[in-house]
Amino acid sequence: MHYIQLRAFHAVATYGGFSKAANQLCLTQPAISDQVRKLEEHFGVLLFHRLKRTVRPTELGDELLHITRRMFDVESEAIELLSESKVLRTGYLNVAADAPLHAIQMISAFRHVYPGIEISLKRGNSDSILAQLHDYSADIGVLAQDPGDPSLTVVPLRRDLLVAFVPNDHVLTKKKTVSLRQLSEQPLVIREKGSTTRQRIEEAFESQGLQGRVVMIAEGREANREAVAAGIGIGIVSGPEFGHDSRLTALPISDLDVVMTEYMVYLNERVHQRVIKAFLDTVHKEVQLT
Repeated sequence: MHYIQLRAFHAVATYGGFSKAANQLCLTQPAISDQVRKLEEHFGVLLFHRLKRTVRPTELGDELLHITRRMFDVESEAIELLSESKVLRTGYLNVAADAPLHAIQMISAFRHVYPGIEISLKRGNSDSILAQLHDYSADIGVLAQDPGDPSLTVVPLRRDLLVAFVPNDHVLTKKKTVSLRQLSEQPLVIREKGSTTRQRIEEAFESQGLQGRVVMIAEGREANREAVAAGIGIGIVSGPEFGHDSRLTALPISDLDVVMTEYMVYLNERVHQRVIKAFLDTVHKEVQLT
């Protein structure tokens, strides 16, 4: 019943004058003065000391200001909640992933809840994904290593073993598994620097005093896969990344227990950005993390 009058009082007390309050509320000064006067007359109180050029709240006015602050803070929260729902009918989300297959399930779940959000999915290695997060060109990163960066929040998604893969006519397809030593004796096609897969296999060779025979460095998984299919050398990926290719055969590595863990990563400072928060909430609710 007294909402308009309380709004006028709050504006005058907050901004320190009737003219400033009128500007903030896009009303005339007489209109603001009239609403405050009606409030005072209705309750028979004095809310402001009116001086020549300024006004200041009376003791009662100060007490009322504490109440109206809470009142309009709650109103702002309600508007924020409603606005958040409205905003997420449209918008953009940029995801960068070292293996898109790990991001697809999450994106699918998010799209089901927020079909109006346009999503961009870019591929890259761990180094490029971290760079995109820090320059704000990516909102969410999916990568195979914990970057150990205190400015980032890291959420484990899944854990998978590495496998070797060869053309179907390769001599190793007769075996059920392959060892690190056998791999070191074969030509290898590996990823570019910055690839976590490359880092893990190089560490495994070094731990056993082995030296891999690298014949080609292929940037990106498609190039890696095509090089192996062409018979250039043996490739190594995590199990889910291999997927299915009728030209190739995957072989477990018998003496390699290195696990590739995929992580979802985002900047701490951006956790309250609406679309990012909505994506995180959806992932936790809808996607079974392993």
